[in-house]
Amino acid sequence: MTLLFPATRRTWLHATTALALATLLGACGQREAATTAAAPAPASAASAPERELVVGTDAVYAPFEYQDEKGQIVGFDIDVLRATAEAAGLRVRFVNTPWEGMFNTLLQGDRDVLVSAITITDERRQTMAFSAPYFDAVQLIAVPSASKVAHFADLKTLRVGVQTGTTGDEAASQLMGKTNARLRRFESTPLALKELESGGLDAVVADNGVIAHYVANNGGTRFRAVSDPAFVPEQYGFALRPADSALRERLDAGLRAIRADGRYDAIHTRWFGPK
Repeated sequence: MTLLFPATRRTWLHATTALALATLLGACGQREAATTAAAPAPASAASAPERELVVGTDAVYAPFEYQDEKGQIVGFDIDVLRATAEAAGLRVRFVNTPWEGMFNTLLQGDRDVLVSAITITDERRQTMAFSAPYFDAVQLIAVPSASKVAHFADLKTLRVGVQTGTTGDEAASQLMGKTNARLRRFESTPLALKELESGGLDAVVADNGVIAHYVANNGGTRFRAVSDPAFVPEQYGFALRPADSALRERLDAGLRAIRADGRYDAIHTRWFGPK
């Protein structure tokens, strides 16, 4: 399906002015009481609810987005965008959308916004736009507790898992070579981590929030996380179509609002603990 962009303020004003004029002309020649009753029409049009925005998210990336035991999509990203939309006067509906092909759903009009721990990069900016950043990230390495890996460079001769098309994939490709047979790509980071658990990999490279969450909640004492200053800091943003500048401005305003009133900090603390 193809979804239209939210109306701009100028379009809204034109529509409201036209409606008011039509109401006034239609009332000519009628009783004064009828004219008085017709007056609230512009206010009614102004209060019409916003169109619901369809938001794509690859819900397999805890704690940013995943499905809980009831099948509901939850996570840090979900809470941040929902609060941002509320502050901006927007309505959103989240749709589980596989990472591979997710960006096409945006560009083809099947999604209005994407939120899925998406790193803002110059390459991605060539085909899509981004909101202001809402999360600072960096790559992190998951390895078995007994592993001797201490730096990113130590992975060069090991079996390394990444999620296809992510910045972890890009970093590992630069280190090991894009076609290196020891570099294995997976549909999702959880699948790569499962392969690490089974002994099929020596390490997994992914965003810090996901690796830290996995080690703390699933790995027990079997795994540990390794950081390295060689990893370049990253920032996440909401992805939009390039032409949808009005929506981007509203989301940016919503982000500013929830940072100012404390809602962002409360969400961050809920998922990651105090800063």
